[in-house]
Amino acid sequence: MSTGKKIYCMASFMLTIMALTICLVFCARGQVYASSGDNLDNFDSAVTQEEPTPDYNDGLWISWPNEEGGISAPIRMLIVLTVLSLAPSIMVMLTSYTRIIVVLHFVRTALGTQSTPPNQVMTGLALFLTAFIMSPTFSQVNEQAIKPLDKGEITLETAIERAEKPFREFMSQTQERDVNMFCEIAGVTYESNEDIPMTVLIPSFIISELRRAFIIGFIIYIPFIVIDMVVSSVLMSMGMMMLPPTTISMPFKILLFVLADGWNLVIEQLFRTFQ
Repeated sequence: MSTGKKIYCMASFMLTIMALTICLVFCARGQVYASSGDNLDNFDSAVTQEEPTPDYNDGLWISWPNEEGGISAPIRMLIVLTVLSLAPSIMVMLTSYTRIIVVLHFVRTALGTQSTPPNQVMTGLALFLTAFIMSPTFSQVNEQAIKPLDKGEITLETAIERAEKPFREFMSQTQERDVNMFCEIAGVTYESNEDIPMTVLIPSFIISELRRAFIIGFIIYIPFIVIDMVVSSVLMSMGMMMLPPTTISMPFKILLFVLADGWNLVIEQLFRTFQ
């Protein structure tokens, strides 16, 4: 299995665990009514008289608790399961995860440490850094869409529209030439950024993120290439042509990275690219 597939599988597993936890929280939410035996019997009889029991033998039955757009527990479960299945793709396409994981892999490759740090550590670090960077966006989605939908104050369509706005604001850093390229491919034009559909904005955002990540990776590679050239020149002058330069240069790369406080430097500058 290739490195990319391993990373994607690990990210999918971690996101599945997170989404499953959210699903269990939604399922656990409920109201518990405690009353005396007489009151409970009266309540059951009143419900039986006022609301007819649906026939579940005729197929799938869906109930809407009110006319303001609230959704019942089975529909909420269906929505959560849908989000659960799409969580890995959403994480990759709509957040900062793509740029972060690509830059981290460039760091590891430039150091020449092969599988150190391992893919699990790289994926976990990228996920938590993504959560840190995207926390303002996630908070807006929670306040503007998820909570009102859970309370039945808005419809599902309205919640989706409100949840889309914070992600659009985050993806507004997409380079204009990428958006124009996809608009030209589709043969359409838009007067403002708000009119651009997500089917055009999302691939434009991904291409823009990959370009920025490769530029950062090139900058990271420069000092380590200098070390490789110096070590290779020294070995050639000593007549040790059969000794691989990477074997000698890797300790010096790690030493330089540690002395320069490389992890803090890379992560800090990576954060600044999102501001």
